[in-house]
Amino acid sequence: MTAVIDKRVQKPGRWAAPPRPVWEEQPSQVGLAGKGLVLGIACLAIVFPLWIVVVTSLSSRRTIDEAGGLVMVPRDITFVAYQELLSGGQVTRAAIISVLITLVGTAFSMTVSVLCAYGLSRTESVGHRWILMTLLATMFFSAGLIPTYLLVQTLGLTDTYLALILPSAISVFNILVLRGFFMGISPELTDSARIDGAGDLRILWQIIMPLSRAVIAVITLFYAVGYWSAWFNASLYLNDQDMMPLQNVMIQLVQKQEAPVGLGQAIKTGQLSGLAVQMAVMVMALLPVAVLSPFVQRHFKKGMLTGAVKG
Repeated sequence: MTAVIDKRVQKPGRWAAPPRPVWEEQPSQVGLAGKGLVLGIACLAIVFPLWIVVVTSLSSRRTIDEAGGLVMVPRDITFVAYQELLSGGQVTRAAIISVLITLVGTAFSMTVSVLCAYGLSRTESVGHRWILMTLLATMFFSAGLIPTYLLVQTLGLTDTYLALILPSAISVFNILVLRGFFMGISPELTDSARIDGAGDLRILWQIIMPLSRAVIAVITLFYAVGYWSAWFNASLYLNDQDMMPLQNVMIQLVQKQEAPVGLGQAIKTGQLSGLAVQMAVMVMALLPVAVLSPFVQRHFKKGMLTGAVKG
């Protein structure tokens, strides 16, 4: 009888596992030190510019003048720039507009995306394949900027806040990620709910949504960051400066255009530095994303990878 030769190496008292691939081996001390060095340099490249922006926004006019521009070492810390920005005027109004657009737009986009993704995850739904193919086609083909502008103009959405939401309300990529996650949920759960008499909306709200918190948190952050950072639609569809969101006001300040109402006099009299105002507006624009991201970070791996590989 031919003996079966095991490829594993026999050692006294136990069987040794076969050699692992190189990428599965434990890194050496040199490798660990190299990884730490690379990560440290990457973190420094990210944190150092943010540090300069924050320190400059908190610096007095004299400190900025002595530094010849951007300040790296904090001296004479003052909150005058933030006080002037938040005391009223165009910047405060723009910040409120951006917050409202972000909240309303994110809620609308998530509602439509979740409903669409749930419908597409039910392969027995009517027109499932054709709708899916149509959505996929929009990822590769677009009518272009001019037809989009003519459509918005024909619908009477110019100089309205709906023009900042509707043209970019839906992301097909986000819908596909949600669909993949929904299809990965065990069908026995939904089938048992249908036997008990639950409809699609109840199944979605009480079963699918609680099991999909990770991917929903990630997609919500994607939509929120998109709305908060958007500036092109406002510059294209809005003509009234009083309706501009925060990002557009920040662009005007960075490009050294006319200072917003309430700040021009303070800059002219020397009480405030124009550079400090620019940096303060940047901090205000970055702050919501910087605050929300750590709370959603733990969901990124589970939400994105599961939704991307299943279905």
